Amino acid sequence: MKKIITTKNAPAPIGPYNQAVLSGNTLYISGQIPIDPTTGKLVEGDIAEEAKQCMENLKAILIEAGMTFENVVKTSIFIADMNQFAEINAVYATYFKADTAPSRETVEVANLPKFVNVEISMIAVLWPVTKTKNDS
Repeated sequence: MKKIITTKNAPAPIGPYNQAVLSGNTLYISGQIPIDPTTGKLVEGDIAEEAKQCMENLKAILIEAGMTFENVVKTSIFIADMNQFAEINAVYATYFKADTAPSRETVEVANLPKFVNVEISMIAVLWPVTKTKNDS
């Protein structure tokens, strides 16, 4: 069974999807773009500010689900220009401890929703994970 996770502290979806879905102990967070949830407008500025807004939107959804960045096991980062990787990575790194950071891929794409420069999605697991009788 799935539970829809929604918070006013992150942007409302701009299509037929939800901010996040909790299935069992696993939270699937939709890609977040740099929209300020209080104004509904795109964050303007440099790529670091855009990446920070994406991460803050993700943080709000994690909190609504009773989790933190410590629960994140996988992230996907989509960027419009791989030359901005270092600036995005520097912001991203402030949200995770190096020794417990999640797995991740970063992909350059032709376009993103609303033609933003960065979009980040996450998968998180609510601890402790309970074993099923099929687990060894």
